[in-house]
Amino acid sequence: MESAPRVMVVEDDPTVRTVVGDYLRASGLDVSLYSDGLSAQRALEKELPDALVVDRMLPGVSGDEITRDVRARSDLPILMLTALGAVDDRIDGLEHGADDYLAKPFAMRELQLRVQALLRRRSAADPVAVFTAGDFRVDPAHRRVWISGRELALTTREYELFLYLARHPDRPLTRDEILRDVWQWSAGDAATVTVHVRRLREKIEPDPRFPAFLRTEWGRGYRFAPRGDGTPDDDGGEDSDAQDERNPDVVEQSLPSAEPGDAGGPDDPGTRRQPQQNHTGGASWTR
Repeated sequence: MESAPRVMVVEDDPTVRTVVGDYLRASGLDVSLYSDGLSAQRALEKELPDALVVDRMLPGVSGDEITRDVRARSDLPILMLTALGAVDDRIDGLEHGADDYLAKPFAMRELQLRVQALLRRRSAADPVAVFTAGDFRVDPAHRRVWISGRELALTTREYELFLYLARHPDRPLTRDEILRDVWQWSAGDAATVTVHVRRLREKIEPDPRFPAFLRTEWGRGYRFAPRGDGTPDDDGGEDSDAQDERNPDVVEQSLPSAEPGDAGGPDDPGTRRQPQQNHTGGASWTR
């Protein structure tokens, strides 16, 4: 199973600590709770979480001290909580190294959104950080991908193609662009991309015949919709045997063979599907 982002919460008020912990866990985060600064500091010396939520006014070691200590050795996202809501107090907390500041009392929903925003920014800044794209979760450091909690078995090239698509969501990409950026080829047979797109669809789509995630953009290329579009592509149609170079789903009769590092290869010629053409434009998708 995939691992949820780990968030440490340091809060001396038992009621606030419990409510915050329960709310963040309900949103899918792995939460550890600490009631004082010293125990939290010791835990942080052993292992850093993915984000830290810390109360500024703590017994023993203050939230300011914890923030300064962590910031001296890490860019760990830090959200500071405090009952001190004056502008000078907020500025002071940020100057100690906090990324965000939330004054008490606060809405649990706002806290959740702020923590998730910090996690997203960390993923965007770190090319190997685990990140989420709609229904998918990607761990670049270990080259693993999950969809709705189920890990996908991808070949080397399928993973590289998926990672590229996941980092360019909802953006039409031509086969030449994909060939250049994923294969590092300045020139080559674009049908290579078509074959790998088809193979990837067989692993990520509920029904590969009607793609919802990896969409065909008529006359342009492909578009990755992380949450799935409402109207899946229809790769068939009355003129499914007709070929049109504008449609990337039209596969040439001579398909490329498997590449080094890819287990298996394109469909066996004896069972290969006939070229088919998409007759529906890619539906728009709003994040």
